[in-house]
Amino acid sequence: MSIELDRLLGRLADEQRLLTGYSGGADSALLAYAAHQVLGSRAIAVTAVSASLPSRERRSAREFAREHGMAHVEVCTNELDRDEYVANTGNRCFHCKSALFDAIGPLAAMMNASMALGTNLDDLGDHRPGQTAATSRGAVFPLVDAGLSKADVRAISAELGLSTADKPAAACLSSRIAYGDEVTSELLSRIERAEVALDDLGFAPARVRAHADGTVARIELDTAQLDEAILRRAELVAAVCATGFTFCALDLAGFRSGSMNALLQLTVLRS
Repeated sequence: MSIELDRLLGRLADEQRLLTGYSGGADSALLAYAAHQVLGSRAIAVTAVSASLPSRERRSAREFAREHGMAHVEVCTNELDRDEYVANTGNRCFHCKSALFDAIGPLAAMMNASMALGTNLDDLGDHRPGQTAATSRGAVFPLVDAGLSKADVRAISAELGLSTADKPAAACLSSRIAYGDEVTSELLSRIERAEVALDDLGFAPARVRAHADGTVARIELDTAQLDEAILRRAELVAAVCATGFTFCALDLAGFRSGSMNALLQLTVLRS
C-alpha cells in the first residue's frame, strides 16, 4: 500500500458516517470507493442529477458504484430554478453546490453524517466558488486533508485497479457556457449532443464551449488530433452545427480543463 493511500484511508477512518458528492470522475470515484472500503454501509455516494450532468457520466457513475458494491443514491438538484445560477456569473458554481447541499443536507442530518467533496490540492488554485459554498455548509475535503494532488489520485486509483484512473476530466455541462450567457436546458442539451457527435466521429476527449449566447461552438480537442480535425473539418462542422450551433470554431490551444475560468480571470484583470 502506498503512503498516499494509507493517508487517505487513515483520514476516512476519522469519520463515523460520510456522504460523498459523487459525479463518477476520478476524484469523487476514488473518494467514494475508499470511503466504502473504510466505512462500509456507513458511507453513501450521492450523485446530483440535473440537466448539467451528461447522460453518459450518470451511466458510468452508476456502473462504477454497482461494480464495487458501493451504496449509491441519486438526488435531483434543481439549480436551473435558481435565477442566480441561470445568470451564469462568475459564482455559478456556488449556487450549484448550494443546490446539492440543500438536497443532501436533510439526509446528512438524519444520518449524523459528514458531507464530503472530492476536491484535491490542485483544485485549490483554480476559480472554484463551489468550494466556498461547501465550506459554508461544513463539508469536508478528505483528499486535501490527506495531501493528495490530481496525480496522486490517478496513481492511487491505478494502484487499486480502478477504471477511473485515467479517465479524462469531465466537468458539468454548464461549465461549457461562457460566463454571462444564460444557462438553459436547451443549450445544455445541444452541448451534450455536440460532444457525443464528436465522440462518434472519433474525436475524444472533446469539449464544446458555447459562446455568443449559444451561437458559436468553440471546439477543444487533443492537440494530437488537430491535424485530423482540419482535414475532416466539413464532417466536424456538420456534426456540431446539426445540434443547433450557427458557427463552429476549432481552438488551436487544444483540450484543457478550466478554459472558461481563464477567460473570466482575464476579464477581471482588464476591468
